[in-house]
Amino acid sequence: MRRTAHRPVGCHAVVPQSQNDQHARALAAAVIALRPHDTMLRELGSRFHAQGHELYLVGGSVRDAVLGRLGNDLDFTTDARPAAVQAILRGCVERQWDTGIEFGTISAVKHGTQIEITTFRSDTYDGSSRNPEVVFGESLDGDLVRRDFRLNAMAVRISPAGVGEFIDPLDGLADVVARRLDTPAAPETSFHDDPLRMLRAARFAAQLRVEVAPRVVDAMRGMADQIARVTVERVRTELDKLMLGADPIAGIEILVSTGLADHVLPEIPAMQLEIDEHHQHKDVYRHSLTVLGQAIDREDDGPDLVLRWAALLHDIGKPATKRNEPAGGVSFHHHEVVGAKMTRRRMRALKYSKSMIEDVSKLVYLHLRFHGYGKGQWTDSAVRRYVTDAGPLLDRLNKLVRADCTTRNKRRANALQRAYDDLERRIVELQEQEDLARVRPDLDGNAIMELLGIRPGPEVGQAWNFLKELRLDRGPLDRDEAGAALLAWWQQRSVEG
Repeated sequence: MRRTAHRPVGCHAVVPQSQNDQHARALAAAVIALRPHDTMLRELGSRFHAQGHELYLVGGSVRDAVLGRLGNDLDFTTDARPAAVQAILRGCVERQWDTGIEFGTISAVKHGTQIEITTFRSDTYDGSSRNPEVVFGESLDGDLVRRDFRLNAMAVRISPAGVGEFIDPLDGLADVVARRLDTPAAPETSFHDDPLRMLRAARFAAQLRVEVAPRVVDAMRGMADQIARVTVERVRTELDKLMLGADPIAGIEILVSTGLADHVLPEIPAMQLEIDEHHQHKDVYRHSLTVLGQAIDREDDGPDLVLRWAALLHDIGKPATKRNEPAGGVSFHHHEVVGAKMTRRRMRALKYSKSMIEDVSKLVYLHLRFHGYGKGQWTDSAVRRYVTDAGPLLDRLNKLVRADCTTRNKRRANALQRAYDDLERRIVELQEQEDLARVRPDLDGNAIMELLGIRPGPEVGQAWNFLKELRLDRGPLDRDEAGAALLAWWQQRSVEG
């Protein structure tokens, strides 16, 4: 892949040799990243060339190839109109679909790789929504200039020989090498066209560990309220991509510092509690970011979106429950209860799935439960309840609880870690004796009805709940013990009723 002299926009004079060396290494990394796709690229290049059309790998695919993080999705652009693209792909891909055809995009799967091919565009915006009036363009340059950031405005020509010339009219490669995020034109113009780009800036800071240019940050700060033009679903998607990034803390800090968080996640900046000399407490916002970082360090199999959201939100109930105590301390009684409700409310507003809302809010609600463990005074019953209440979230809860230790007092930190270790040891021991993951009453509904002589109805459920509580308190019982306890409960209930 050679670097083309085709630079109609943003041309530069003499480039220092050291910078040339960096660029050469970056381009070499891109060539290596694209090698596994060489056969597919040659075939696509041949088919488009045979029909008299141009084809370019473009945008994030080029950027990620340069960074050595190319995934299994490739984006292309072409002068061919969508109907022509469909015809060219017919018979050479495993399948194709046209859900993005109104925006000029045809998607397909080829050699197990998902590809998207979009016709050159030169869109215009109405300034009231973020939806463009889709206008097909006539040139690659026009298509690149309209993109969100310079590092996404690079292209690679795809020919019958495969990877061809590297086209970089806006010097996006320099931004990639410098780990810098900047817009092709004035950021105010870019963000006025599409306010979602402000969230994308924070997301790229998290994903790519790039520094957002000062002028871009200033524009985000001045235009934060424009994010209201973006649909909730698009906001949620960007937030999730940010949270799954390599450094979500960097992205969150940009959201907070620019004021964007005030519009999409107001509970986060609200954790920046004022600290006074008489009522000392941790900066809840900084503490939460630290917990998020420590939770990430405990991930086993890649990014865990549920754990990350729970770590960030676990203390959002503190501002609403803060009380200055007479002796000079500060309390946040029941902040886990309030925080769980706030989590549900925010995540519903962002239109998360019910399961996602339930999992994250439950972790927020349970995150303080461990702190009653003390020096191991919990009974086996309490340990069973801890495991049962956590259910399938137990592993995440353990990680969150450990991550929530941010004290600088080494003695206290070591004591907490020993307590965590002790609780997990006891859980393992009980798991070996009992199936804690599926704690159920020792008698099922049919046995309950037979023993009590009752028909199906609410009383069966009440008896079932009694037996489950008994199971949690005393562990597994044989049928006779469970039956005797149930009859005693039933008789007492009849006397009291």
